[in-house]
Amino acid sequence: MASSLQNLLPGLKYPIIMAPMFLVTNTRMVIEATKSGIAGCIPALNFKNTKELEKAIVEMKSKCEGPFGINLIVNKSNLYYKEQLRVCCKYKVDFIITSLGSPAEVIRKAHEVGIKVFCDVTDVGYAVKVEAVGADALIAVNNRAGGHAGQLTQKELLKTLKENCRIPIISAGGISTAKGVKFTLDIGADGLSMGSVFIASEEADVSQEYKEACVQYGADDIVMTTKLSGTPCTVINTPYVQTVGTNQNGLERFLNQNKSLKKWLKAFVFYKGMKSLQNAAFSTTYKTVWCAGPSIEHVKSIRPIKEIVKELVSEIESIQS
Repeated sequence: MASSLQNLLPGLKYPIIMAPMFLVTNTRMVIEATKSGIAGCIPALNFKNTKELEKAIVEMKSKCEGPFGINLIVNKSNLYYKEQLRVCCKYKVDFIITSLGSPAEVIRKAHEVGIKVFCDVTDVGYAVKVEAVGADALIAVNNRAGGHAGQLTQKELLKTLKENCRIPIISAGGISTAKGVKFTLDIGADGLSMGSVFIASEEADVSQEYKEACVQYGADDIVMTTKLSGTPCTVINTPYVQTVGTNQNGLERFLNQNKSLKKWLKAFVFYKGMKSLQNAAFSTTYKTVWCAGPSIEHVKSIRPIKEIVKELVSEIESIQS
């Protein structure tokens, strides 16, 4: 029997979305995900400009063998949002996942061309609001998610959303095994969004060190840091993270509150060669600190995406048979 997610996305073989991961997901990963029977999604901000996003969508439209989507940041921090939405609608991607801000405009314009819209939510209050403006499904981000995690456990969040919302719920966070997938579906999720398990894939363009860290470290090695953006974010507790700490210093807090000054200070620092200031304010980046969730506990090797999905599916089928 098809799940609600499969009904929303015709051509989807398994009710799983490869989650959009900032600076990790690439077009090759999305294409391979769809060839393996799951959906792929990529952040629009993984492309330098709208022209590159448009080129990528054209490529994915021609090579994907199932549904794929684009993740849009819909608040004022994303200066390219309007153009990104225009391109998504022009090429009629299968779905859009919205993060941050109100998805009302996205929902209205996407629905005009037949695009489904799924909205990231971490609590029932916001979930009720996005359902009211026409969201097709909820991405329920729990406290085991990688990156910007929620506050509630998977069970708590699913329960409260099912009690208060009528649209399909896609659980996000903490799952990387077939047993976990089956359990999540059994407790009421209509699908899953899985990210960290795919970082250590052959198709990912991240560094070999990042991939190997996902293999070598586990759930107990995931910590929260505010040094990347000011918002708590889950990262791997590498020796580098242990050295720089997980809390912003005074300069970092000031710059994150005054983003317009940040680019000018950065240019000044590099021009003057002030290494101490550079290290204090700009050394912690997504290249030096690696985002991941606790589900890397079950990542044991670097493999092609098709093998990762095949193992998940074969275990699911063996459990259900």
